[in-house]
This record gives sequence, structure tokens and C-alpha cells, in this order.
Amino acid sequence: MTDFQTIADDIAFLDDWEERYKYIIDLGRTLEPLSEAEHSDANKVRGCASQVWLVFDETEPDRITFRGDSDAHIVKGLIALLHGLYNGKSASDVLAIDAPAALGTIDLQDHITPQRSNGLTAMIARIRAAAARQDG
Repeated sequence: MTDFQTIADDIAFLDDWEERYKYIIDLGRTLEPLSEAEHSDANKVRGCASQVWLVFDETEPDRITFRGDSDAHIVKGLIALLHGLYNGKSASDVLAIDAPAALGTIDLQDHITPQRSNGLTAMIARIRAAAARQDG
């Protein structure tokens, strides 16, 4: 999976938001699929307009590792953005990341709907909660 800085650089290279949306959607297509069982209520992220599931790998207690899925293509792309921002980092590093500032570098908040923005915030909160449990 691509790291966030590479994603941000790629997005900055694209001329308009239609191309950027297509790129973000394409990122979502690279996500490893979840099993049917992983599309469970326990993995569902509340606060998203679309269906969103995040599954955390607990086998590496010093790292935040997760996979995700959504029924909306753009949201799968947003999961891929967060994957690039957080995945594989230590819990304390995850908690130190200012996600709104990082996402601000690609001007994302001004180009997604308020519902998508709320869902993105809910996904970030879920990832940070997992990190807080590990960092505890």
C-alpha cells in the first residue's frame, strides 16, 4: 500500500478534482478485500453515511495495522488515504498524527460532502481509539 506522502504528491500533481476523485477511487480498489464475516456489526464504523468496516490486526501489539471496506467507491478511497497515513505505525505515532492537518495538505475537506467529512472523522476516531487502547 502507498504511504500518505506519496499519495499527497500524486494528488498535487493532478490538475483538477475530477482527476483527483478518480485517483482516490482507484486507491480504494487496491485495498485487500474483507471476508463476509468481517463485514460484521462489530467492525462497522458508526457515523458514516455509507457502510464502512475497519478490521484491526491485533497480532502486532506495537503497530496499528488495519484493513477496511465500504459500499461506496469514494469512501474506499478515503480508507486507502487513512491506510497510507496510519497503517504500520506505532500506537504513539498514530496518536501524534494531526489527521486534519495532513488531509489539509491535499485540500480534501473542501472537496467532500459534509456527510463524507463526518464519516472520515468517524474513521479517524476509530483508528485513534485502537491506538489509544494499544498505547494505554
